Amino acid sequence: MTAFLALVAETLREIPRRPYRPSEFFKQLHFVANQSVPMVIFCVCFAAMVTILESSFHMKIVIQNDSMVPGFAAMLILRELAVVVTALLMTSRVGAGLAAEVGTMAITEQIDALKMLGIRPVQYLVVPRLLACVIGMVMLGIIANITCLVAAMWVSDFYLGFAPGTFITSMNRFVGMSDFLGALVKAACFGFIIPLVSCYFGFNCEKGAEGVGRATTKSVVASSVAILVVDFLLAYLFSILKA
Repeated sequence: MTAFLALVAETLREIPRRPYRPSEFFKQLHFVANQSVPMVIFCVCFAAMVTILESSFHMKIVIQNDSMVPGFAAMLILRELAVVVTALLMTSRVGAGLAAEVGTMAITEQIDALKMLGIRPVQYLVVPRLLACVIGMVMLGIIANITCLVAAMWVSDFYLGFAPGTFITSMNRFVGMSDFLGALVKAACFGFIIPLVSCYFGFNCEKGAEGVGRATTKSVVASSVAILVVDFLLAYLFSILKA
């Protein structure tokens, strides 16, 4: 934990320092955001449809009425579902890739070569990936929320019998702009966690292909656990602020 916190501190110190690498930043942003959009849309769409169907099913059992389903599902989507599912998908796709990339560079001594050339590895490798992940996660969070709401609205209309106008009216009763902004704050925090955890395990990768595999697996597991823990802490903090 001490070594990881040292990496976090060094990364924060390196962010404002030159040289800036805009080409590397946009390359990473394209990898994180643009190339992830189809996967995110496909997965969160089905997650939203399952959520609203399950909510309707259980409300009918418990209170014999599912009139609150559109509003309840919209609140769940905005506060938790869209951004958390997106973050876990990014952990598998982006985090694993970063850990494998940095780990391979570590065992082939490319990171030592950077140091010999006077290039700071954290500034060269971690900073552009961190900034790209934070901004990319916010962008994906917006797309995921919109996709989930549209999918939920579609299922409400064609399967549950709630017209789009009814869905929007019910949604406005349950959620507000603070819920949307809270989701974006969560997305930024998750985007902060994924590259740091992945690069940490990459830097500490053991020799050989097996070592790269272990580093990748550890990074995905640790990032997923960290995302769920931070999600709980932020949800608790937001509930206190709204009280």
